[in-house]
Amino acid sequence: GEDGKYAYNSATVPLLAEALKLAISSSLLFTEHSRTGEAPQVTRDTRTVIKYIIPSIIYLICNNLTLDVLRYLPPSTYQILSNLRIVTTGLLSWLFLRRPLSRLQWIALVLVSAGAVSSQLGSNNDGAMKASLKGYFLMLLLCFLAALGGVVTEALMKGNRDSIHWQNTQLYTFGLVFNVFRLTADNLSTGFQDGFWINTLLNGYTGATYVVVANLALSGLLVSFIMKYVDVIAKNFATSLSMFLTPVVALILFGHQLEMSLLVGAMIAAISIFLFYAKPGDLFLREQLQAIAVP
Repeated sequence: GEDGKYAYNSATVPLLAEALKLAISSSLLFTEHSRTGEAPQVTRDTRTVIKYIIPSIIYLICNNLTLDVLRYLPPSTYQILSNLRIVTTGLLSWLFLRRPLSRLQWIALVLVSAGAVSSQLGSNNDGAMKASLKGYFLMLLLCFLAALGGVVTEALMKGNRDSIHWQNTQLYTFGLVFNVFRLTADNLSTGFQDGFWINTLLNGYTGATYVVVANLALSGLLVSFIMKYVDVIAKNFATSLSMFLTPVVALILFGHQLEMSLLVGAMIAAISIFLFYAKPGDLFLREQLQAIAVP
């Protein structure tokens, strides 16, 4: 709206996205046998199932924290600082997943972050980094929690050979439950001033809002496949590349002009991705790189 507020309850968007992801995942799970000819592998051990509470809580906190961060940081600053999660993810993957990273790969992670930042420091972003100290602190906390959520999710996804649809069903069930709790708590804190959230669930929704919900759900499902079959660092690389793709799509559809900073940033990001996944022999520096590899 003109006052900067949403015409709908923004907390209902992640709720509906979780519900849609759960519906798709459970449908794929129930039809997996007929589609593949094999019964899906399912672990019903209580200790295993309960572990999915952890990333659900982390992502719920992140969703709420994002709204708080945007109260203290302008969108341009938020977009720039969000790239810190790339390096943070690499650090947490190294610490918790024991993923060995060479110095070249560390450099690549820093480079892709720098490329993403430079792409957003265009001519229209003068003074974009001006914000309150509290805003910066909350943004650093958000980057840490987002990276932690990704690392924990990857560990769960790769912790056994269960069907990815069963794993997603567990993750999104808890996500849906916690979002219901959050909305109910909001109602209780305001004394149901605006009515019970179920009765006002879709108030203010437009076609664009439904597109946002669908986009969140489908991108979330895609991320789960990346976590299961690749890793959380690849997910961050994909997110970084999407930032460069968006202005290109805007150019094609709306004729928006591409800034030189975007092209420079895209080149830096492309080089960093090559460096991260390149084998030492590809760079003709096998012996030198092996000598500086971080154990």
